[in-house]
Amino acid sequence: MPNIDIQIDADLQALMTLPTCSDITLPQPSPVSVQLPTGAFLKSFADISKGIPTDCSMTFSLLVQLGPLLGSMECIVKILKLLKPLIDVVQGLPMPPIKALEDFAKAAADLAPCLLIPTPASLIPFIRDILSLILKVLHCFLEQMQSVIGLLGGLQVQLSEAQAAGNTDLVSALQCAQQNAQTTALHLTSSIEPLGVILDLVGPLMGIAGVQPIQLPQMGKQADVQSLQQGLQSIKGVVTTMQSIVDSL
Repeated sequence: MPNIDIQIDADLQALMTLPTCSDITLPQPSPVSVQLPTGAFLKSFADISKGIPTDCSMTFSLLVQLGPLLGSMECIVKILKLLKPLIDVVQGLPMPPIKALEDFAKAAADLAPCLLIPTPASLIPFIRDILSLILKVLHCFLEQMQSVIGLLGGLQVQLSEAQAAGNTDLVSALQCAQQNAQTTALHLTSSIEPLGVILDLVGPLMGIAGVQPIQLPQMGKQADVQSLQQGLQSIKGVVTTMQSIVDSL
């Protein structure tokens, strides 16, 4: 059967042209941070429940963190307010100024509710709720990462078949899809890094409550199927350990 060349309008031809990989490559958002009064940094994180992160979503994730942080600083500020009159009292011994004693008494009264925080009775419900929240995020992570690993495995099979058949256009399209899937995997692995920070911060409180601290394993920066599966198994081990602790609390 003879081949017949059909002339196509230039606009229609441009519309039918496949986009290049650079046109559909997933974005790499810029991290955002806020320096705290202590000198540490509060960093933005990727919300895997909302798909691929953007600069806007990373910025809003940081804003969401600021409210709880400012609320948690209340007791710290009260402690700092107590130190000034305490220093004045100590420096005035054996006859400290009356005003220093009055200021110290007022600051100590304001601080009294905060003194109940480092007790097991107050910490155990807090630790249980935090670990339960982290577990929910990790289950979400495992589900999404398993899907990405399955996608990467399927793409690898298709890519091998296309290369064997010499179909260069399909190879190019599959390589682009593979690159985007790997980018998604890296976004997912980076999205759980803040969970490790939270576990490190809550570790001393867990020790006070008699609970063994937990550390999140490093997922690494490799996006091949084997590396991702190894990281997935490590996270599953942490999930099992964390769930047993939550159940015991």
